[in-house]
Amino acid sequence: MSEQPQATSVAILGAGIIGAAMARNTVKAGLKTAVWNRSPEKARPLADDGAEVFDDAADAVRGRDVVISVLSDAATTQAVVEPLLPEFAAGAVWLQCATIGIDGTERLEWIAGEAGIPFVDVPVSGTKAPAEAGQLVMLASGDKAAADFAAPVLDAVGAKTVWLGAAGNGSRMKLVTNDWVLGQTALVAEALRLCAALELEPSAFLDAIDGAPVGSAYAQIKGHMMLSGEYSPNFPLEHGTKDSRLIVAAAREAGLNLPIAESFNEYFIAALDAGRGKEDMSVIFDYVGTEDHSEE
Repeated sequence: MSEQPQATSVAILGAGIIGAAMARNTVKAGLKTAVWNRSPEKARPLADDGAEVFDDAADAVRGRDVVISVLSDAATTQAVVEPLLPEFAAGAVWLQCATIGIDGTERLEWIAGEAGIPFVDVPVSGTKAPAEAGQLVMLASGDKAAADFAAPVLDAVGAKTVWLGAAGNGSRMKLVTNDWVLGQTALVAEALRLCAALELEPSAFLDAIDGAPVGSAYAQIKGHMMLSGEYSPNFPLEHGTKDSRLIVAAAREAGLNLPIAESFNEYFIAALDAGRGKEDMSVIFDYVGTEDHSEE
């Protein structure tokens, strides 16, 4: 019985924090890797890591077994990828890895289907450090045969792939996991503010939960960023705000009242409106407890 063929090459469209890390890890895994980014200068350093960097997205995708899109939002993804679909190699698989929401995913799945391109909805759970370590969690749904073909790519960038069934379920689960992550970020910020308001040393809160069942490595990382005021981006606020809006919109569409999500969405919007979008999302700390945003 012959083995099923598997991908040996990949094109990555988008060289931000996640895309650049993916490219380095697919190169390390021995996959022939092409990279394209809307701002070419951002992608060029990846050539030093062994990737082929292209100024033309069509050149990047030609002849590749797998094409990953990890762009900022659904509209950008559609604008970039839809014109490229005729350039995909026969049998090439599209892995859509950005967080673009349910409606955006359904639209892209339909576009791929019309073009005869196998489509896997596979947003990733994880930020800079796990991306660089190849430890992302791949929330996959859609064409299972296509995902199996792309397994060497998925394994190169992720610690595990969670299979969720029909296309769109990966994007639904990403909203759920981001609700958890963004909510934790806001709760850490609130706890630190409450600690200070009660005339306690805020760092003592992080000491109190360190190693405890209620604590987490994530809380320590974000909490120390907040207390230091050092917001070098692991997950830029502008992307976190996009995601918080998607979470709130999905909940409302489903008829759910999620007051915690509604509240942290206000923190994210306040920080974004203050021009902090390029900083890490832990910058919301500067806007927690300082003003009542609930009536805005």
